[in-house]
Amino acid sequence: MTIVYRGEQFKDYNTPKRTPNHHSKSHAVLAKEGDKIRLIRFGEQGVKGAGKHPKTAAEKARRKSFKARHQKNIEKGIFSPAYWADKVKW
Repeated sequence: MTIVYRGEQFKDYNTPKRTPNHHSKSHAVLAKEGDKIRLIRFGEQGVKGAGKHPKTAAEKARRKSFKARHQKNIEKGIFSPAYWADKVKW
């Protein structure tokens, strides 16, 4: 199933994809909850997250700091860019 939304192709709803040609954002997702559909762009181009399993103390600190800084926005749910950044990059 391929979905075309505003000229961009997505594999499915709520499935993030990389956007290497976008000028500022590294990922995009077509978020759908009930009847609402919204295009969410998130992540700064060229910046790497700490990953799901950070190894060094610095990576662990970056991950913890990101989650603390954005916790309220992450809790807003799938229409929040912070939710997707947390899920994909951190």
